[in-house]
Amino acid sequence: IEAEKIGAQVLINKRSREDAEKTRLNLKGKLTAKMDITGRVAKFVDCRSKDVSEREIFIVEGDSALGAVKQARDPNYQAVMPIRGKILNCLKADYDKIFKSEIITDLIKVLGCGVQVKSKANKSIASFDINALRWSKIILCTDADVDGFQIRTLLLTMLYRLTPQLIEEHKVFIAESPLYEITAKDKTYFAYNEREKDEFLMQLEGQKFTIQRSKGLGENDPDMMNLTTMNPKTRRLIQVKPGDAEMTAQMFDILLGDNLTGRKDYIASHGSEYLDDLDIS
Repeated sequence: IEAEKIGAQVLINKRSREDAEKTRLNLKGKLTAKMDITGRVAKFVDCRSKDVSEREIFIVEGDSALGAVKQARDPNYQAVMPIRGKILNCLKADYDKIFKSEIITDLIKVLGCGVQVKSKANKSIASFDINALRWSKIILCTDADVDGFQIRTLLLTMLYRLTPQLIEEHKVFIAESPLYEITAKDKTYFAYNEREKDEFLMQLEGQKFTIQRSKGLGENDPDMMNLTTMNPKTRRLIQVKPGDAEMTAQMFDILLGDNLTGRKDYIASHGSEYLDDLDIS
């Protein structure tokens, strides 16, 4: 009887090892698959250049932003990847759930470098290779509103957890988009924050001008989009540093995680700082 128990346990262990190896190989193939015609990611728009040192990918939210960026980009070296809705919060989700997300696995396929999985249980799944990265810059390009900020945070959290070396190697950037468009006579000024808006208005004191709050990326004129967001000579990019990503993840955890006491304490201590941003109309 004891021999039968030992034999049964040996068989169970053997099957477990075989299943784990099969899962590892399937996942590795899924995340590092070449971007051939059959495996092409839906709505991903590639660029012409094969020179990784100049290739840039803009990760945008939704089809309307995809259309605007597609028209404004330089197709020689700028590619576009749209995000369909809000992605999974990767901060605490287990790896099985993360890798079942089509949005996330599509993003990993497009990046081409695999993932770094820092877990003993998932150690064998790690297939990260920085040399396989297909881009010199990964640029997060979202609307300058609450939804856009949240999508940007979710993307940063995903990269921070699955591919932290991309942040450490300074490959990840945030594209700043202007908050205001100010037109006076035949000249247009773009203000990226309230301080810049006030400075432009002081310069234009006594002149006639119009001021317009920036629309979503999908409504931007292609020429304006190119000038303010896409063109390396005139755009503004914020390079994401490891400390920035870590702080973002911590703040995201406080505001949207399971620590109710921490969230309550943070709101009590810092809530007054955000009164001007409240929509109480």
